Amino acid sequence: MEQKKAVREKRALVIGGPSGVGESTITQAIIAAHPTFARLISATTRPPQERDGRKEKHGVDYYFFTEKRFLAEIKKGNMLEWQNTRSGIYYGTYKPELDKKFQAGYCVIINPDIVGARYFKKYYNATTIFLMPESVEALRKRQLIRKPDISEDELEKRLQYASYEIEHESPFYDHIVLNEDGKLDVTLKTVEKILDKEKYPL
Repeated sequence: MEQKKAVREKRALVIGGPSGVGESTITQAIIAAHPTFARLISATTRPPQERDGRKEKHGVDYYFFTEKRFLAEIKKGNMLEWQNTRSGIYYGTYKPELDKKFQAGYCVIINPDIVGARYFKKYYNATTIFLMPESVEALRKRQLIRKPDISEDELEKRLQYASYEIEHESPFYDHIVLNEDGKLDVTLKTVEKILDKEKYPL
């Protein structure tokens, strides 16, 4: 997976963090306040899930591909970066989606894992922002609100991985922003200051 030429202008923005920290909420808030931005829709082999009282939709929340289709897209060169998670589910950046957003003139916000964050920083000159929870316990509460039927075993696995991300992956990011419960406006203003400093078109 190599590109011939890295992009230098500020057209891509990475917002990441542990599951449940609020990267989707912050992404939506940026887009609502600044129509120059759009969210990148990633591809996955997991089935659609219930989210916020509705079932996820193909081409809106994710591109939901079978594993066979996902692997075929890799062979065609349509997955810029991807990984197979511990659970056997593939996630990746679908190139036709990224090209479509860029051609429409948007700055694109990506919510990837550390693999994707490194990729977009290297090849697309992306500024990378890691959203930090006030505590792992706060993440526990958010996960339970988001998915009340989550098993204790799955919850503990997610929190252990979140602790790993906070300790080992957050130092890679250009900026670390605290995202406290009930303080969305404060987080958004902090991110906007970073975008202004990094010369994104607001």
